[in-house]
Amino acid sequence: MTDLPGVAAPGRFGPYGGRYVPETLMAALEELERVYDEAKGDPRFWAELDGLLKDYVGRPTPLTETPRLGAEVGPGVVVVLKREDLNHTGAHKINNTLGQVLLARRMGKPRIIAETGAGQHGVATATVCARFGLECVVYMGEEDMRRQRLNVYRMELMGARVVPVTSGTRTLKDATNEALRDWVTNVTTTHYIIGSVVGPDPFPRIVRDYQSVIGREARAQTLERYRRLPRTVAACVGGGSNAMGIFTAFLDDGDVELVGVEAAGEGLGTRRHAASLARGKPGVFHGSLSYLLQDADGQVQPAHSVSAGLDYPGVGPEHAYLKDTGRVLYEAVTGPVPAGGNSPCPGERPRHRLGNRSPRALGRRRHRVDQSQRPWRQGRGHGRRTDRS
Repeated sequence: MTDLPGVAAPGRFGPYGGRYVPETLMAALEELERVYDEAKGDPRFWAELDGLLKDYVGRPTPLTETPRLGAEVGPGVVVVLKREDLNHTGAHKINNTLGQVLLARRMGKPRIIAETGAGQHGVATATVCARFGLECVVYMGEEDMRRQRLNVYRMELMGARVVPVTSGTRTLKDATNEALRDWVTNVTTTHYIIGSVVGPDPFPRIVRDYQSVIGREARAQTLERYRRLPRTVAACVGGGSNAMGIFTAFLDDGDVELVGVEAAGEGLGTRRHAASLARGKPGVFHGSLSYLLQDADGQVQPAHSVSAGLDYPGVGPEHAYLKDTGRVLYEAVTGPVPAGGNSPCPGERPRHRLGNRSPRALGRRRHRVDQSQRPWRQGRGHGRRTDRS
């Protein structure tokens, strides 16, 4: 993928991104950037990763039409899901963990740490560590461990040590804090596999690039099936890795509307939501500058969503840039479904629901579709090749 117009420098997306970390981590980030850049230009690296994605993960994942949901959105609308849930481990997270574990092996780091909210990134990290025989420690908020006990069991089953985090809100934000503290302490032997397009540079670029397989496949599959590009591509946004994964292939296509959907929790008028782009302000969090939920004194405001993994008070810096430039439309949907309300929004995080905004209401505007798992509407456009690097 080529750099976006207006991006000032490597590691920056407009004013966003950067490296706001202790001096202890600067050498590790510089080493990671160097190894990452070398790997990008090494055909052997991509041959190994592509082979693992095909034979270990099970890519390419298929497209699935959802005719009943399409009918709810509007007459003649075709809604298609990109089925990342059919990957090995059940989510898109393994696309990134495989790429990063190959980088860790190149750096000679025998110990891997990760944070996880919904548990899927933790499971994917534990899985690749088991595959390559690496020590694995996963930090997870105590509240998320309660909500996602099955994924805790899966991580432990594959030999990972899951460390409960009891500070703060006991969710993803606090798990990330603890993982960063671990990395500072053990930086010479440990690689931190960040699970989303957040954190200090080069992590937002690395995770985006390894998740971009979603968009490359989706673009090729829609052109093959429909002989046209989609009208709209939509994805849920917490930190934003799955959204960036599919958006990257369509950024240069002006006819394709891109829609990111944040968790509005109990409503944007309350303080119980996770809509960083809708209600946040620029601030530094977990090593980079992006939109952040914060109070008048600049203190991080707790995020809320019924969906573990979406309750994160920040968002990837590239999403912040895409919001400011207007290339991506970011919406927010509420969480709990009242009695007699709508059915769950199908997708990667099934606890996140449409609340009082039905698919039909969301479809009133010509280009709008709400889904939580990388769907899009069939529409006009012309295919162009999108390079990997």
